[in-house]
Amino acid sequence: MSQYKKVAFYTLGCKLNFSETSTISRSFEEAGYAKVAFDDTPDIFVVNTCSVTENADKKCIQLVKKAKKINPNGFVVIIGCYAQLKPEKIAKINGVNMVLGANEKFDIIKHIEKNEFLEGVTVEYGKIKEVQDFEPSFSYGDRTRSFLKIQDGCDYFCTFCTIPLARGKSRNASISKTLEEAKKVAATEVKEIVLTGVNIGDFGQGGDEDFFGLIKELDKISGIERFRISSIEPNLLSNEIIDFCLNDSKYFVPHFHIPLQSGSDELLVKMRRKYLRETYTDRVEQIKRIAPDACIGVDVIVGFPGETEAAFMETYNYLNELNISYLHVFTYSERANTTANKMEDVIPMQVRKERSKMLRILSEKKKRAFYTSQIGKTGFVLWESQNNEGYINGFTENYIKVKHPYDESLENQIQQVKYLAIDKDGMMYAEVVEETIKA
Repeated sequence: MSQYKKVAFYTLGCKLNFSETSTISRSFEEAGYAKVAFDDTPDIFVVNTCSVTENADKKCIQLVKKAKKINPNGFVVIIGCYAQLKPEKIAKINGVNMVLGANEKFDIIKHIEKNEFLEGVTVEYGKIKEVQDFEPSFSYGDRTRSFLKIQDGCDYFCTFCTIPLARGKSRNASISKTLEEAKKVAATEVKEIVLTGVNIGDFGQGGDEDFFGLIKELDKISGIERFRISSIEPNLLSNEIIDFCLNDSKYFVPHFHIPLQSGSDELLVKMRRKYLRETYTDRVEQIKRIAPDACIGVDVIVGFPGETEAAFMETYNYLNELNISYLHVFTYSERANTTANKMEDVIPMQVRKERSKMLRILSEKKKRAFYTSQIGKTGFVLWESQNNEGYINGFTENYIKVKHPYDESLENQIQQVKYLAIDKDGMMYAEVVEETIKA
């Protein structure tokens, strides 16, 4: 126990990392540490890393330098995906005191208190193939929403991805244990739970329990007003899941984020994805058939080896015609120990950047068209707990970002509004339809 020591956290990457950081930070507080801001001269700095792109690796190095500038005597611990993939490389970064792998990070306090005063850098990590345990996590701090980790790892081994090497095999807790975690969140002020993981649709890995069974049970929990699915593979997004979320569920919202990666079947095969474009089209059409106002987000990778101009335009034109709401665009970057890193027909970085820019512009066009289609309609907004230059913001069930003149009484409340117009920053002005606030 160290009630006089201060600890700070910095998280890179995905919602899953945020849920794990939050859980780890609570363990520090329970052990008597004081959680402070990164620039508040903490005694211990914990950096939870991502390694999806090269920039994430560089960001890790920058944060170590920043930490040592804030407190030259601070104890710097690196955890997360980059720490599992490149522990020895990280250990050579000037200023790093400890590196913990995928399993070891959840015992971080034990490792710190055992090794804090030893000379040199402590590196603790096991073989990722030997990682079997599932560590439940959820974020708490933003009282509006929580990221609930329901699954970890991935068995897919797409040719561009290091995540299976960083997080291991697909695994999860039982439905009953997952419900226990969700009920802990429901006991707080949080109104919305976002289900997160590496490949959440693979929940159960083909056993007696599956993702569909999980969401049906989550939908019975009282105390949570909304459940949102963070991201789900198109081949795992079944008709029964779509139908349940859009027709039968009380709490699941009409918002799906579905990775595509490429609109070229040839590239999807090279990426070793589990579907072709026809499946993706079918998923989008099924959603829009049931709920025309549903929001659909798309992940797409630009500049994958062999992406000719024709293949890129195939992706661009496909997305342009598809009834989707926004894109998350990723510029392909070479990652060690991936199959794609050995492929020929490498796309020049300048070309990758130009194509990324084209798709980001397309994303803005798609988002604006989706928002415009909603003007005059109504939705329910979960107001956030901030005053942003005289406005309060929030997201609707179908993921429209709304603004309204600030009113402190609205914070963390759900209220029906009518969509009026889009502002210069791409947010939706809204007026209150009814004064009654949902409990």
